[in-house]
Amino acid sequence: MMIRRANENDMAEINGLLHQVLEIHHAGRPDLFKKNTKKYTDAQLKELLQDETRPVFVNVNENGQVTGYVFCVFQQHSNDNIFTDMKTLYIDDLCVDKTARGQHIGKKLYQYVVEFAKKHGCYNITLNVWVCNESAMKFYESCGLTPQKIGMEMIL
Repeated sequence: MMIRRANENDMAEINGLLHQVLEIHHAGRPDLFKKNTKKYTDAQLKELLQDETRPVFVNVNENGQVTGYVFCVFQQHSNDNIFTDMKTLYIDDLCVDKTARGQHIGKKLYQYVVEFAKKHGCYNITLNVWVCNESAMKFYESCGLTPQKIGMEMIL
């Protein structure tokens, strides 16, 4: 297995994983997430793969197949009224193919991102996780993440 930057040749497999993520979110919150779609259009994904401020990494197995991805975003606070000056690497999305789960690919992707963030002078790594996705919450806790803030809602 190997982790590397994603490129346009990976788009079909990344799209398959984006559909898997949406299935989980739709199952947990069908009131918020549409069915049978994905987070990014092909044009948006193509643009993301070229954006140095939004690195995307893939895990590739010995057959060259993408078995997982992690979408990241650099966020910078400088001369902010309330926040200290800091650089954050935000994990926008992390997914392991449902057929490859249990092989510690998610943990390897996360550890790769931690090292990447350190090399790029980041103060921290942040992410959001939906409460309805209990397995993701447990996974991130096992990686050592702790709650930073909590989003709340009241459905009307």
